[in-house]
Amino acid sequence: MIKRFYLPSLFAIVFIFSACHSKRAVMKGTPGEIVAPQPSIAEKYSSVMGVDAGAIQNGRLYAFIDQWMGTPYKFGGLDHDGVDCSGLAVLLEQQVYGINLPRTTGQQVNMIKRKYEEELQEGDLVFFDYDGKKFSHVGIYLQNGYYVHASATKGVIIVKLHDPYTYKYFSRCGSVMPVMDADSTSSK
Repeated sequence: MIKRFYLPSLFAIVFIFSACHSKRAVMKGTPGEIVAPQPSIAEKYSSVMGVDAGAIQNGRLYAFIDQWMGTPYKFGGLDHDGVDCSGLAVLLEQQVYGINLPRTTGQQVNMIKRKYEEELQEGDLVFFDYDGKKFSHVGIYLQNGYYVHASATKGVIIVKLHDPYTYKYFSRCGSVMPVMDADSTSSK
């Protein structure tokens, strides 16, 4: 009787642990390096954004997104228990591109080189004016008109930039400008 209970329980435990392990993508390479995505990640996010799987080329970016997808919103949060929009931008830019951003959206908007919406590329920042406040929300542009952000109601999600609810608050976008430190500017 003990053997009949023990064997199915053992299989259930192994299945649970293997399923948990396989849910998270692995970030390979170093920040700023473009590495090929895992095929399952490329398929998943190409389907979400309506692009060919071959268009998903930055494995670090989409592995990062996969690790954070669904994380709840938490004002001031910077971990998987909760993250806010500017915190997600800080973590993504740092871990995927090796770029250090200031912590708040008001400071982040001053770090971009403005672009027209049609010029957006993966990793660019998109800003919104919610509740009558300039640049109160930020997301990271992906491709095909989609961006990832930490929604106050749904957590980390990918949405279309032209979503009827959010697009009316869209205010600015651009690429992050590299920060020159004192050493690099004094040598010129």
